[in-house]
Amino acid sequence: MSDCSPDHPPEEPNHRQIVRKNIYDGAVLSAPFLIMNALATVIACCGLLQDSAAVVIGAMVIATLIGPITGIALALVDGNNVLLRNALLAAASGSFLTFCIALLFGVTQRDTPLTREFLARTQPTLLDLVIPLAGGAAGAYACVSQRLSVGLVGVAIATALVPPLSVCGICFGRGDFTLSLGAFLLFLSNVVAIQLASSTVFWWWGYNERTWHASWARSALLRNLPSFGVLLVLVLVFGLHVVQMMSRHRVEVQTRAQLIQALQTYPDCELTKIWFHRAGDRFIVSAEIKSPRPFAPEHVAALEAQLGEPAGANVDLIVHTVLIRQATRNASSE
Repeated sequence: MSDCSPDHPPEEPNHRQIVRKNIYDGAVLSAPFLIMNALATVIACCGLLQDSAAVVIGAMVIATLIGPITGIALALVDGNNVLLRNALLAAASGSFLTFCIALLFGVTQRDTPLTREFLARTQPTLLDLVIPLAGGAAGAYACVSQRLSVGLVGVAIATALVPPLSVCGICFGRGDFTLSLGAFLLFLSNVVAIQLASSTVFWWWGYNERTWHASWARSALLRNLPSFGVLLVLVLVFGLHVVQMMSRHRVEVQTRAQLIQALQTYPDCELTKIWFHRAGDRFIVSAEIKSPRPFAPEHVAALEAQLGEPAGANVDLIVHTVLIRQATRNASSE
């Protein structure tokens, strides 16, 4: 009589045994697991700070953080408590190690400018949930399929795990706690989405022999309810963030147009760059303007008055004047 308890899998076809063993082995906390994650984090941090997408993606070739996430997904579907404990321990340890290494980078690289690759992982949107959902499903399908390589898919999924957690640690070390929170939310959403997508594929593919009857099926569903709850909350948070981004974009477009119109009263002046920053109830507008003469405070005040109160905030206009030197063959002037 075969043992169908949650911690002892029944006899299965050879391929299923191999799949389970591979997932079990990848979800165990070990020295190689920690070493490879540490090296991947170092490379990822360097790539993020250098704004090199190739380096960031290349770092994921040696990342192993996806193993425990896949283990959690199978354990929740299959009711395997031992695998679940091992995978949770490995995932927590690997994530903590990644955060600590990135934190050290943040402390030692406080003055390094934040790059586009870096900032892209601090403002998650709903589209950022699509990638881990599709990637998690692809990774799980590659695990159970005999015709696909799980290695390449694992690398693709890993790009959604280590980089945002590295950004979280770096920002925390630099004291940029708002950016750190945004990166952490992206990392958390990726973990939950990958786990849920993987669990769904494992369930569909029949890796639930120990949870096929009603009582175990309900247990497996209840085990995944927290993940569904977290994902739903993140969807709402990211959706609100998208609405805020769209509102801010409209304000910025309107402010830019008003400033260009206001500059028409100043001959030979041209708006070249503009930056926006929200500080409490203040809306900071920094404008770089090419002009044959510097802008006096009264000129800045006049421009500021024409901008109104975008998004109900008071505007502080800062003008950076780039002086134009005009010349003819007979004389030159500023």
